[in-house]
Amino acid sequence: MVFDVPSAVNELRIFIDLVRDGSKPPAPSDEGKPLIEELAESEARIARQAPMVEPILDRVIPDWHTSVPTSKLARWAQHREAAQRATTVLQRGAELRMKLGDDAPTINAARLHPWAWDGARSMWASRHHRQAVVDGLKKVNAEAQNKTGRHDLSETNLFKQVFSLEDAKPETPRLMADVGSDTFKSLHRGAMALAEGLFAGIRNVVSHTSAETDADEQRALEQLAAVSVLARWVDDARVETAP
Repeated sequence: MVFDVPSAVNELRIFIDLVRDGSKPPAPSDEGKPLIEELAESEARIARQAPMVEPILDRVIPDWHTSVPTSKLARWAQHREAAQRATTVLQRGAELRMKLGDDAPTINAARLHPWAWDGARSMWASRHHRQAVVDGLKKVNAEAQNKTGRHDLSETNLFKQVFSLEDAKPETPRLMADVGSDTFKSLHRGAMALAEGLFAGIRNVVSHTSAETDADEQRALEQLAAVSVLARWVDDARVETAP
């Protein structure tokens, strides 16, 4: 699904205006409502709009919960500042990239395969990027186990078995890529090799590596894209069982 930037910006602006108006002393009501009722209604309007903007913030600024400061004095201060930042990113992002001469395609983590991103989302939001990739890989591993029923195997051994070029046998189903002819053999070899590379080069390395650096975010995004490729191959394949 294409991200509707104008609609997203509109929702963000509505929220920003509601929070701004809610921070002002209420004007005297023509209906003569008590001040406490005016404040309660203002708060209710903001609360109803918040669920509309939070998914947008998660999409545009995935780590906004941790990167945008909070305020003990203003309940919606973090949301409002994040909404303001997101509005600028959406409105000026493409323009800025063109002015800087960097209008090449970009990777949006939220548009990767759901198994990869759903597994990584929580750790990514807390800026544990390398662990986020590992968690995304674990999710793909679990989904491959669920799809084939092979809970007796995991990681590299699992993918070597389910993408094997041998015929399926009792208790050992295969994943079959529906690409026709002998092309499936190339894809199966690629899936096995990619899985081995991901588990050996990412899963095992992260467990023996020290704290992250700022440079790890870009590397992690590239790795997560590779996890997404593996996820799509598993998701698109059909399960083949022995007669």
